[in-house]
Amino acid sequence: MIEVIGVRFRENGKIYSFNPLDIQVEPGDFVIVETARGMEYGKVVRGRYSFDEKSLQTPIKPIIRKATDADAERDRRNKEKSKEAFNICLQKIAKHKLAMKLIEAEYTFDNNKVLFYFTADGRIDFRELVKDLAAVFKTRIELRQIGVRDETKIVGGIGICGRELCCHSHLSDFVPVSIKMAKEQSLSLNPTKISGVCGRLMCCLSYEEQTYEYLNDRMPNIGDYVKTPTGQKGEVTGTNVLRQLVKVVVTNDAGEKEVLDFKVDELRFKPKRRRDKSRVSAEEMKELEELEKQEKKEGKSKLDD
Repeated sequence: MIEVIGVRFRENGKIYSFNPLDIQVEPGDFVIVETARGMEYGKVVRGRYSFDEKSLQTPIKPIIRKATDADAERDRRNKEKSKEAFNICLQKIAKHKLAMKLIEAEYTFDNNKVLFYFTADGRIDFRELVKDLAAVFKTRIELRQIGVRDETKIVGGIGICGRELCCHSHLSDFVPVSIKMAKEQSLSLNPTKISGVCGRLMCCLSYEEQTYEYLNDRMPNIGDYVKTPTGQKGEVTGTNVLRQLVKVVVTNDAGEKEVLDFKVDELRFKPKRRRDKSRVSAEEMKELEELEKQEKKEGKSKLDD
């Protein structure tokens, strides 16, 4: 086991582990570390915790030192320079008439490289653009094509729930989301209702997926026959998954049919494979499958590579 700390380099970005050595650091402190991109200025977001070295594919790097006021000032200047670099790159993109949308510019802490994040519908030949930018900034230039989910994470916005977007406010990474999750939660399969600002399936579909899977597995299907606590046999006409209630049509002593509510634990029935109760047109299903396909194609976030 090894003691490590969690360090983050951008707001709500991925958390990386580093060896603090004998340096006393606490969550909220800033540190200087070495990464694949060079020297970086990061924020400690998780204090010391034990980590199994055997599960590592690459060795844990140590932090170099705690950040000083001079480092904080340098980071502030880099952010100002990034804004200028963004505007210059916009002008160069217009000059070369490239079909790309610039999202963000970023200087590495040691000014060894300037990264430009952009989106585009297909592959872009930006070789001449890179030459132009290198001539202006006199340093290494990297243009990185990102997906629409990464774009939304950077830009931010308000979701249909009225709250700040999860990816911008607290999600450090994207989790795979599928149509199955929407079906499990009996949500409308209208693509416009389960898609986020980015145009992909909403990340929040995954939040309660395991709970719904567990609760649904305990419920009978609509149309199934169950035995009530009084021994009557009835047909299931409705269910409330979260409350674990089942509506059952039974015949009373007068020979009349009535609908009664029961807790699922009060009923006896043979668990069966759940049937797909969703009603969706072929056109909507095609659109949903395309959303799922696009998400898999984009894969993980490219902001922290």
